Amino acid sequence: MADTTADEAMLAQLGYKQELKRELSSFTNLGTSMSTICICSGLTSLFGFGLVTGGPVVMTWGWIVVAFFTMMVGLAMAEICSAFPTSGGLYYWAARLSRPKHKALASWMTGWFNLLGQVAVTAGVVFGLSLMIGATASIASDLTYTPTPAVIVAIHISLALSIGFANSLGPKVMNYIMLVSTVWQVITPFLLVVVVLAKAPIKQTPSFVFTEFKNGTGIESIPWVVLVGLLTSQFTFTGYDASAHMTEETKNAAVAGPAGIVLAIAVSAATGFFFIVGLLFGIQDYDSVISTATGLPLAQILLDATDKNTAIFLMVVNCICCWFACYSCLLANSRVIYAFSRDGAMPFSFLWHQIHPKLRIPMNANWLACILYSILALPYLGNSTAFTAITSIATIGLYISYGIPIVCKLMNPDLFEKPGPFNLGRWSNLVGYISIVWIMLITCLFVLPAAMPVTAVNMNYACVLVGIVLFGAYGTFVLSAHRWFNGPVTNIGNDEDVVVVGKTA
Repeated sequence: MADTTADEAMLAQLGYKQELKRELSSFTNLGTSMSTICICSGLTSLFGFGLVTGGPVVMTWGWIVVAFFTMMVGLAMAEICSAFPTSGGLYYWAARLSRPKHKALASWMTGWFNLLGQVAVTAGVVFGLSLMIGATASIASDLTYTPTPAVIVAIHISLALSIGFANSLGPKVMNYIMLVSTVWQVITPFLLVVVVLAKAPIKQTPSFVFTEFKNGTGIESIPWVVLVGLLTSQFTFTGYDASAHMTEETKNAAVAGPAGIVLAIAVSAATGFFFIVGLLFGIQDYDSVISTATGLPLAQILLDATDKNTAIFLMVVNCICCWFACYSCLLANSRVIYAFSRDGAMPFSFLWHQIHPKLRIPMNANWLACILYSILALPYLGNSTAFTAITSIATIGLYISYGIPIVCKLMNPDLFEKPGPFNLGRWSNLVGYISIVWIMLITCLFVLPAAMPVTAVNMNYACVLVGIVLFGAYGTFVLSAHRWFNGPVTNIGNDEDVVVVGKTA
């Protein structure tokens, strides 16, 4: 291994051959997590939710609270990522930090929660972009046009195909797209806010932005409403594990991966606060925003504060930003599918961990994810709440998968015997415990009703979906997988484990 790079040597120590091409720099690795978090996507989709679940005061101060605790989770994950920089990320960490008799189950549960959470969150991001495009068309028609469910689903599938195609162009194109996306994720929120504040006929008062409480949920308990309102921020702060899943394609991965996680949260926290505060100052009519004919409160804010053409321009810029988010989500999602199937954990694993011989990317995993995104949108044709129900697993599934390896590390500190270059030293356990408490809290919040009275339309289906995944994954492990799944499997010195498209092992 004299000619093997330091990254490849570290990956070999973790049990894997270098199959993917290392094209990402530290900056573009950061871009994958920043693009996956995507302030413009999360806050655009949930701005209306925030306005009625506590309103401005919860949106502004709640963002700071959530950003702080999200940083704790990110720091805990980054420390583990630095020691184990692999595409498998969380499920690999859970296995390495568990006792032999527990590692298979810990790895299995983490992997399935992470995988299904990623599929759901990406489908949600693509769907949110579909609604943004529909809202832009509505503005262009002077609010006379409202997209039908069939049109929204058609846009959704078209977007899924577009990111699938873009992700099939190889690592050099990927690096270029992530370079542009990283810059775009910062510029877009600032552009929207600056234009809105420059053109808005009136500005809201600081009292409105920082102290105004609104409750349109039907819930009488103010503390409950405040807690539910935190979900606007927490829904946005997801997907920063993307930097970990891209480490096998990143140079100096043991440093760049954890740095990508932490910096993505920090930059997103700053730009997100600016975005929220700026748009709240630019609201012209609160009631018209929450009951907008565009179907998207942000679109109404832009239209009220500027004019038709400017609003369309800003929406297009925002849509491009969100397309980058969709692309980045697929990047991470396909690498999880590739890594999980590399260890034999998925049905037809031999298909999904195949590597394209020239591009050196997991092509089949890429298109499997796109097909899943498209399928998830189809129920929207018959029931507008069905898609929300299906994707409600997204954030809670991801955070459960974030929490398991952190718990394993706290329970088995002797198994984390060799920290990476990024480590928290004596603060490690404290940050870990804070992270777990926060994850437990938001897990409870994610399954609580967000409005009263509870109906089929406003029902929080997260509890149902989490139950299905929990019992489904655990049941499958007990009935079958415990016999053949032992956790991550090395492919070093075992060529038949490496399947390359167009070649015979």
